[in-house]
Amino acid sequence: MEVSDVTSLAPPAELSSNQPIERAAAILDIIAREGGAAALDLIAMRAGLSRTTAHPILKTLNRLGYVSRRIGDTRYYLGGRLLNLARLGGDNEALRIRIRPALEAIASKTGETVYLAAPNGDETYYLDAIESDRTLRTTCRVGERERLEDSAIGLVFLAFTRGLNKRVSVVRPDALGPNLRSRISKIERIGFALDLEDHQPDLHCVAVPWRENGEVRAALGLSGPSTRLPCDQLTDIAWMMMKEAKKVR
Repeated sequence: MEVSDVTSLAPPAELSSNQPIERAAAILDIIAREGGAAALDLIAMRAGLSRTTAHPILKTLNRLGYVSRRIGDTRYYLGGRLLNLARLGGDNEALRIRIRPALEAIASKTGETVYLAAPNGDETYYLDAIESDRTLRTTCRVGERERLEDSAIGLVFLAFTRGLNKRVSVVRPDALGPNLRSRISKIERIGFALDLEDHQPDLHCVAVPWRENGEVRAALGLSGPSTRLPCDQLTDIAWMMMKEAKKVR
């Protein structure tokens, strides 16, 4: 009798513990099947949920960066965090080929070292680089990883990729102090990141986001000696880099 009662109660308990994950996964599948965007009513209907049940799940997915909203559009889109997970599945080379012309244009116009990176979990992963041919120059090793909070290009991801701040705070609780959070807020306002000897003496850097369908998928960076790249010039370079990034198709 007791064995029978335990058996009958176990499945519902297991289903209850997994239900939020299963519902979130189902919602992401529905958005993907709809071409990457779907409205709340459609998502709720396809998932067999009420609007009041589906909406909090979508709000959580949005907060974590797995779905996103766009101004003037009521639909939910697959978010940058999910797209970056897909990128880790193997499209690094395709991304590098697409953005290489922009790197070449920036390198040609500035004569400085330029590089391409993408977020990789709580790290920055460098996909491509063109080194300056000047005697005094910086270097960037393709395939290198570093913590997001340790570079201008990493701060771009922290500023514009939803959910990364929380992930870094969980992995490294003391990583994002008040000063760094203030810098991230400024990057959100002005659209690019500057590193004025913040991480290495005599080195100045600038980084700008590259977006696809409104989501930041990668970032372009430039670095060189502080004597050759004063702050005002870096700001001008940032605007030029963003123009080049917008040309990528």
